[in-house]
Amino acid sequence: MTPPPATRLLVAGVGNIFLADDAFGPEVIQALGSRPLPAGVRVRDYGIRGLDLAYELLDGYDAAVLVDAAPRGHRPGTLSLIEAELPDAEAGAAAPPEAHGMDPAKVLALAAHLGDGPLPRVLVLACEPQVRPRGDEDIIPGLSDPVRQAVAPAVEALHTMIPVLLADPAATPPLVRTEESTPAHTAALPRLATDAAEDR
Repeated sequence: MTPPPATRLLVAGVGNIFLADDAFGPEVIQALGSRPLPAGVRVRDYGIRGLDLAYELLDGYDAAVLVDAAPRGHRPGTLSLIEAELPDAEAGAAAPPEAHGMDPAKVLALAAHLGDGPLPRVLVLACEPQVRPRGDEDIIPGLSDPVRQAVAPAVEALHTMIPVLLADPAATPPLVRTEESTPAHTAALPRLATDAAEDR
């Protein structure tokens, strides 16, 4: 009897390392170097390479976790787990490729447009930023203190979530809470459903 195929998961850090708290995703991926996730989980920093991530999502994964800074109206440094609302292929036709841009909603729309089959389930492990660059600022190096302090808890959260998703990619993984977040406001992430969100 042929064993069932192994679950394939992707953990993707996204964000610009030169734009303050937008570097949260890449920082978490770097921190995972000292605490690797289980075998069979592909961990990669995509930075602002949205086109690369769109193609990677078409490579037969069962689920993907994007690690990103995302303003949702919480206290800076708050972690949220959000289930992405996957677009249909027609929605992706209007999303031009961004070789050097990383808007998760556009990346998902582009992947849906490029692929022949369904996309994997996509979760976003988001951190509330404190410092967000304005349009006239080119480089703001370094994370703010609350976002830097959220890197280690994000690594811990991934080590809690990934075994759950490996066992069942459709499961709702817990986001371990050590503190309660402030009340949620309307999410500022386009195309991301907030009904299944959990914060810490």
